[in-house]
Amino acid sequence: MSFPRKLVVLGATGSIGESCLKVIRKHPDKLKLIGISAHSNADKLAAIAREFDVKKVHLCKSPDTQPVLPIQSEFMVGQEMLCQLAAWSEADIVLVAVVGAAGLAPTLAALEAGTDVVLANKESLVVGGELVMQTASRTGARILPADSEHNAVFQCIQGQSHSSVESIALTASGGPFRDRPLDQLQSVTPKEALCHPNWDMGPKITVDSATMANKGLELIEAKWLFNLPPEKLHVLIHPPSIVHALVRFNDGCVFSQMSPPSMTFAIQNALLFPERHPGVDESINFNDSLNLQFYPPDLSRYPCLKLAGDALHQGGLAPLVFNAANEIAVEAFLSNRIGFGLISSIIEKTLNLFDYQPAHSIEDLLSQDQIARKLAHREILSSA
Repeated sequence: MSFPRKLVVLGATGSIGESCLKVIRKHPDKLKLIGISAHSNADKLAAIAREFDVKKVHLCKSPDTQPVLPIQSEFMVGQEMLCQLAAWSEADIVLVAVVGAAGLAPTLAALEAGTDVVLANKESLVVGGELVMQTASRTGARILPADSEHNAVFQCIQGQSHSSVESIALTASGGPFRDRPLDQLQSVTPKEALCHPNWDMGPKITVDSATMANKGLELIEAKWLFNLPPEKLHVLIHPPSIVHALVRFNDGCVFSQMSPPSMTFAIQNALLFPERHPGVDESINFNDSLNLQFYPPDLSRYPCLKLAGDALHQGGLAPLVFNAANEIAVEAFLSNRIGFGLISSIIEKTLNLFDYQPAHSIEDLLSQDQIARKLAHREILSSA
């Protein structure tokens, strides 16, 4: 693919979008931003459109007032238009950074159009992994992982045969409560949960990092991205978030990828792959002392991680149900309707109560997703 690559960013106003914009500013000769989308932040989206002279601008929610856009910009509103933007034939690559299961439809739309997807929305694969991978295989579109852990694996396995991969370990900081006594976790407040020790992320994913539900979702995503069985996928606690993944090969050698905890490294690698160019942020300084400590997670501290692992092994719709219940439970926690400790309880009850049915299309998947969400809502009400 030649440069400059024409880029559409879905979720342009979030933390992933902000990191992507830094990469574009660093490499204006390599990347041309032609389309952007956000959920509801019209003012911030309009500022991006003006800075980069963007052709198509999309909001999921209709704004109260028309945003001030470049004169040639086309303004689009609504979920259906989001999929149209994702499938725009002028785009060379689409970065999907939409939050939650809402990322599935535009991911599929871009892949159906044969457009490469830089995926920063793990829920697309958690909810519809088989459908997403089949679509990419049929159209020949590439899925390039932008999550730091999956991008690290992606870099480690380049030039290696798939059969030589013995196992993959995704690293996790352990979140803000990795050293807090277990009997004090019930009293955690949303404000405390939103203070991540290493990463600057949106509210939902920051809470997911505190519960390690996020790492569970990443295990499920890794299954699809790298075509590996659950028993070859692991998690390690690595507090400083310098090593993002480790890949063990069948000869016993272990490859790892290291970079400071900034999403610009993974996003730039995915957007410019296979080329490498100067990065946005400073790299690791080996004159400083590095903490390369790793240890397995305590599942009694992280019950959401255990539930995600159980869903991964169960397969079928279990990952979809886990994700739906987690999204609803985290939303309830952030709005002070349930306590921190109830997040895992709501997920577990939803997984146990769900009536598992076959799902063969995006319509089936989204229908089952809504059923799981209603179950989770009901459990939240009954716990009040």
